Amino acid sequence: MIISRVMTKNPIYVHPDASMTETRSLMDREKVGHLPVLDYNSALVGIVTKEDMIKASPSEATTLDMYEISYLLSKMRVQEIMVKKVLTVDENEVVEEAARIMADKDIGCLPVMRGSLLVGIITDTDLFRVFVNAFGARHKGVRVTVSMGEHPGELAQISGAIAERGGNIVSLVTSEGDDVAHRRGTIKVEGLSRGELEAVMNSIPDVIVEDIRE
Repeated sequence: MIISRVMTKNPIYVHPDASMTETRSLMDREKVGHLPVLDYNSALVGIVTKEDMIKASPSEATTLDMYEISYLLSKMRVQEIMVKKVLTVDENEVVEEAARIMADKDIGCLPVMRGSLLVGIITDTDLFRVFVNAFGARHKGVRVTVSMGEHPGELAQISGAIAERGGNIVSLVTSEGDDVAHRRGTIKVEGLSRGELEAVMNSIPDVIVEDIRE
C-alpha cells in the first residue's frame, strides 16, 4: 500500500509568522496535533506540534498571570519554535517505509511531498487505521495465529486448505518468527467455526497454532 492512499490530503498548515495563540486555536479547532509550516511561496519550511508549543509555553511555576502569558504567546511566532529540518516522504512511497522512519526517529508524523509540493501528511493515527484494516479488526470471523515453516508454498498450502473447507480469508499478516526457520502468521477467516479452523491448521505439516479466538 502506498502512502497517497492512506495519508490526510491537503493538510491544514500555518505560515511562519503565525502566532502561537492562533496556531494553538487552529489545532484545537481542527483536532490535530501537527501542522506543516509553509512560506508564502507554498514551500515547506518546518513543522510545529502541540509538544513544541507546550515546551515553548511558560511552565506552571511561572509568576506571570494569565494576561501576561496570553500576551507573550500572542507575540511568539511559529518560526521561533518549529522544527526546521523536516523529514518527509514521497506520495508514492510505501506505508511501511513511513512507519519505519517514524519509529526509528520517534516522530508522530511525516509531511508527504510531490516533488517540492506538499500534498498530504501521514500521522501515527493514519498508521493505526492501516493496522486495524490489515488485521481485519472490523470484520467478523475467527482469528488464528500460527507458527509456520519458512519455505516456498507454505501460505499457498494454508490458504488452499482453508478454501477447501469453505472458509474465506479476510486478512492475513505475517511477521518474523521465533527462529529463522519459521514465520508467524495471523489470519482471520469467515465461514468456518473456531473448531473447524483449528482442525484445518492442525492438519498442515509444520504449522503450529499459537492462538485462536473469535
